[in-house]
Amino acid sequence: MTHDVTDPARAVPGHATSDTRRTAPVRRGPGGTRGAGLSGDTWRKRFEILVFVTPALVLIALFVAWPIITAVRFSVYDWKGFGDLTDFVGLENYAEVLGDEVFRSAVAHNAVIVVGSILLQLPLGVAIALLLNRRMRGQGLLRTIIFVPYVLAEVIAAVVWLQLLQPQYGFFDAMTAKVGLTPPDQGWLGTPEYALWVVLLVLTWKYLGLAVLLFLAAMQGISEELYEAAQLDGASWWQTQRQITIPLLGPTMRTWAFLSMIGSIQCFDMIWVLTQGGPANATTTMATYLIDEGTKRHNYGIAGAASVILFVIAFAMALAYQVLILRRDTQDDTQRYTRAERALVGALFRKRKAA
Repeated sequence: MTHDVTDPARAVPGHATSDTRRTAPVRRGPGGTRGAGLSGDTWRKRFEILVFVTPALVLIALFVAWPIITAVRFSVYDWKGFGDLTDFVGLENYAEVLGDEVFRSAVAHNAVIVVGSILLQLPLGVAIALLLNRRMRGQGLLRTIIFVPYVLAEVIAAVVWLQLLQPQYGFFDAMTAKVGLTPPDQGWLGTPEYALWVVLLVLTWKYLGLAVLLFLAAMQGISEELYEAAQLDGASWWQTQRQITIPLLGPTMRTWAFLSMIGSIQCFDMIWVLTQGGPANATTTMATYLIDEGTKRHNYGIAGAASVILFVIAFAMALAYQVLILRRDTQDDTQRYTRAERALVGALFRKRKAA
C-alpha cells in the first residue's frame, strides 16, 4: 500500500513536501502584524507628521508660493494697479527691464555690495573673533558691543546713520571739518561718487556682528587638544591661529558667505531709508528699482518683471554656490574635522622640526 506524500499527516518529519516547498512566505507589516498593509503605529506617525508640517506648508504657500505666482502673473500684463488684467504683453516687460540702463546699473550695484560685503566683513569678522576668543577683561562687554548693531532693526539703524551723515550739521561733516578736510557740499549720501561706498560701510557696520558671532561659535567647537599640541611644540599664538583655527573655520566661513551673498542681493530697507536709490540712481539696487517702479510710477507689470528677474538671479546664484562651494561640507562633521586636525597638526610638527 502506497502513501500519499502530499498528505501533511503522512509527511516524513524533516523533509519538505512538494506543497510546502511552493507555499508563499507570510508577510508581516512594519508593526509585526500579519498582512501587507501599514500598521496602526505607522499611520499614527504619518498623521502626526502631517499635523506638524501642515501649518508650515500653509504659511509657505501663502507668503512665498502665492506672491511668486502673482508676480509672474503681473509681469506679463501692462497694468497700472487699477481695473482687471486685460492688456497682455507677454515678455515685453522683461525686455524693457533688461534694456533699462537704470536696472543694469542696479545689478552692478548689487554686485558691488555682494563682493564688497564679503571682502570687508570676512577679514574683519575673523580678526575680531580671534581677538574676542582670547581671555581678556571686559570680554563679554566687547562681544555685546560688536553684536548690538546686528540686532537693531534695519530702519532704526538707517535713520540713525541718516542723521549722522546729514550735511552741514552731521557728525561726520563736523569731524572732517575739525581735521581740516572739506566734506562734500551735498553730503556723503548726496554725492554720487561717494554714496554707494558710504552705504557699503553702513551695511558692514550693521551686519559685521553676525559674522563675528558665527566665527566665535565655530571656534568653541575646535578641540583644545590641538592648541595644547601646538603649545608643546613651541608654536606661537599667530602660528596656532593661522594653521589650526583659520583652516578649521572654513565651513563656517563658506556658510556665512552664502548668507551674506543672499542678503546683499535682496538688500532694500537700509538703502531705501538712506538714499531711496539716489542720488541720480547711484545707489539703486534691484529691490529699490522694482519698488520705485511699482509704488511711485505705478508700473506694476514692470515691477513684477523686475521681481521675477531678481528671484531668478538670487536662485541661480544660491544654486551655483551650493553646488560649487557648499558641496564639500556635506560630509560627516566628525570625520571631516578628524582628518583636518590630523593633517594640520602633522604639518605643524613637520614645519617646526624642519626649522
